[in-house]
Amino acid sequence: MAASLRWKSFFEEEDRPEKPRIYGVTEIRSPQYSLFSQNVLEDVFETMGQFVDGLKFSGGSHSLPESYIQKVNDMAHRHNVYISTGDWGEHQLRKGPSALKHYIEECKRLGFDTIELDAGSLEIPEEALLRYVHMIKSAGLKVKPQFAVKFDKCDISLPGSRAYGAYTVPRPRSYDYVEDVDLLIRKAERFLEAGADMIMIDAEDVCKRAESLRADIIAKIIGRLGVEKTMFEAADARTADWFISQYGPKVNLFVNHSQVVDLECLRGRKVGKNHMSVLGSSFRLL
Repeated sequence: MAASLRWKSFFEEEDRPEKPRIYGVTEIRSPQYSLFSQNVLEDVFETMGQFVDGLKFSGGSHSLPESYIQKVNDMAHRHNVYISTGDWGEHQLRKGPSALKHYIEECKRLGFDTIELDAGSLEIPEEALLRYVHMIKSAGLKVKPQFAVKFDKCDISLPGSRAYGAYTVPRPRSYDYVEDVDLLIRKAERFLEAGADMIMIDAEDVCKRAESLRADIIAKIIGRLGVEKTMFEAADARTADWFISQYGPKVNLFVNHSQVVDLECLRGRKVGKNHMSVLGSSFRLL
């Protein structure tokens, strides 16, 4: 008799709904991070697909063949998993609006659902990035800006009027970093007002390790932006455990594929379930 893994579906009356979810989202990294094959990724979707909301292309994935990207995207969509660009083709964004239009068309052609904008590393004026948000939304795709807590001094606005849409002359880059969580929040609020769907918070200097986790910064970000509009990178299981214990199953987390089951058990435990009630009969004899 063969043993089969059977997952238990969530019910509508429970705290976290079925997919597509707007909160309690679990997004995983693309194969590029762990170098596992397309077949293994399909196994992840087949066994844990109901717990995976999104897949992010990252870690140099812009160098992957388009045929591979399209196959992975099609596979994810069959399991109701959205696709985020990560850094796929992100170098095109530095070339201006004409290149962005081509980039958006390529993303739609390949089946991406969300375009991620790294607001820190792109070295593009904030006003230009806000216009990019409008262009992406007008094309029918979602936008997820990514922020890190530390900023270059040249990223901090000069005093004076900055009318929406006005061109801001970029200042020379400075490597003297400053920590300003209020600046991050103000920038994120402008992106949300412009139509961004969610804000990604980079783990570096915020939540990379549980023992050095910046609870004060996380609380301030969630307090101002809301738990449903933010996603945090949980670099390890202890960090994910902390987020669920502090903010409940509705918190949105970006994790490695190997963390999906443990994370789902943590979400279930927070609303009164144990491992068995989340997984059902883990190994059911057929």
